[in-house]
Amino acid sequence: MPRIGPISRRSFITNLRRLGFDGPYVGRRHMFMVRGPIRLWVPNPHQGDISRALLDQLLRQAGIERDEWEAL
Repeated sequence: MPRIGPISRRSFITNLRRLGFDGPYVGRRHMFMVRGPIRLWVPNPHQGDISRALLDQLLRQAGIERDEWEAL
């Protein structure tokens, strides 16, 4: 359902929770979410929607395949 494209921060966090991430937890400058050994920084809320390029980069860092993301 969620496509690779602009997405709100709230939807991004919800989808990560569906994929087994815990959090978000408070970090120094950014919040982060955790799944096993992976710690993924979550963009700040004041910057608007998460762009397609940033979403793609975050999914790669999280080890989430495009098919897995779009299957939510």
